[in-house]
Amino acid sequence: MRTAKIWTTVAATAAAVGLLATPAAAAPTDTTDTTFEVLVGTLDVVTPATADLGSGDTGGTITGALGTVLVDDSRGAADASWTASVTATVFQTGGGSPQETVLPSEIDYWSGAATATTGTGTFTPGQLTGGDAQPLDSVTPLTAFTHSGGTGGNTAEWNPTLVVNVPLDSIAGEYTGTVTHSVA
Repeated sequence: MRTAKIWTTVAATAAAVGLLATPAAAAPTDTTDTTFEVLVGTLDVVTPATADLGSGDTGGTITGALGTVLVDDSRGAADASWTASVTATVFQTGGGSPQETVLPSEIDYWSGAATATTGTGTFTPGQLTGGDAQPLDSVTPLTAFTHSGGTGGNTAEWNPTLVVNVPLDSIAGEYTGTVTHSVA
């Protein structure tokens, strides 16, 4: 009997070792649900702080570049369309008397072609060439640039030209006004 007990113990131990030595069945694939979020950004326009268009005579024209205008669209929209507009104030000489003015309508604006763009969609200048120049206004915005279609983010840069049609009756002096670009 003693031999039978030893064989039973040996058999039970071998079976236990065999169970421990058998590799576990592994799943051939597994998945992880993963998320991330694209944040809603803004639609912004950035313009030069100052611009000097130069000088000229009464009855003539003064032509100069305003400097780079940038529209930055980080809204992440399904339709990333926008329109950039421009207006101007009356331009005036210093505080002397009489104070002379040049009206916005006496200043022509043309955007020219984009100097740089990113993103998808169609970028269109409001006035491609000097022959397309249009007078500014203090109330009614002039279209400077548009973007249509595309998705997600985009940017556009251009360097608009201003042509001041100096009135014949203008007095000498430095004229100051504000050109305002907006985007929506």
